[in-house]
Amino acid sequence: MDEGFRTDAPRAFRVAGDGVELQAYEWPGEGPTVFFAHATGFHARCWDAVIRRLPEIRAIAVDMRGHGLSDRPEPPYRWSHFGRDVAAAARALGLEGALGVGHSKGGHALVRAAALERGAFGALLLVDPVIGPRGFRREMAEDEHFAARRRNEWASPEEMFERFRGREPFSRWDPEVLRDYCAYGLVPNPAGEGYVLACPPRIEAAVYAGAYADPEGDDVYLAIEAVRVPVRVLRARQRAEDAPMDMSGSPTAPDLARHFAQGEDVPVPQYSHFIPMEDPGFVAAQVREMLAKLA
Repeated sequence: MDEGFRTDAPRAFRVAGDGVELQAYEWPGEGPTVFFAHATGFHARCWDAVIRRLPEIRAIAVDMRGHGLSDRPEPPYRWSHFGRDVAAAARALGLEGALGVGHSKGGHALVRAAALERGAFGALLLVDPVIGPRGFRREMAEDEHFAARRRNEWASPEEMFERFRGREPFSRWDPEVLRDYCAYGLVPNPAGEGYVLACPPRIEAAVYAGAYADPEGDDVYLAIEAVRVPVRVLRARQRAEDAPMDMSGSPTAPDLARHFAQGEDVPVPQYSHFIPMEDPGFVAAQVREMLAKLA
């Protein structure tokens, strides 16, 4: 192993979520446990580039329901479901005082899970989490989001990589992350040759719709009030007011950190919403800083 860069492959296994089975990956280590939760339309292996830069930790990452190799129940996909899944997985894994790292929807899910499964997490690093201002609501049909019209079939991960590498927002990603996104984001096409997205477009769109239509949506702030551990919120550049569907702008409420008992706001306007994809080294450094709070 190169100094400061791990090369070991993770152990793949299944773990119980809330009524579903989740695909999980573990990178062994003698140091503290860090649990990683990914964004909508992504998968656990999008964290590989961050984890490779943290050889001292025990890392665990899961595919959320509907994503990667986890179970894909039919919609709806309420965001309260993801929080309960993470809480169930944390309980099944026996997590105690772990650092939770969540990007986008993954950050939202971790907050809910930390409130449900007290003691599982000793600190949270929320990377541009999808938690808007308190009381924000919007109606969205399950097929309204542009994700429903994503290209689904690919000849190979290499074709997907070459197609995306020159296009926004992927052109700003670290190529290492983009390769992992493509390599682990496709599954063999059950209807024929080639591959299809592991998170089908209709499910990705349903997840986005579930963010707004969840009848339990407002209680994420009740969950926030119950989280008593240190929380760092990384906020990317702000979303343009005239572009509500700008996926590269931050969906995070500017005052989110102050709602936590031990919240810290860290604006990082040099990045878009895809912080872990653009600079995995920066996120790895943030993980180390948060681990110091567990010492």
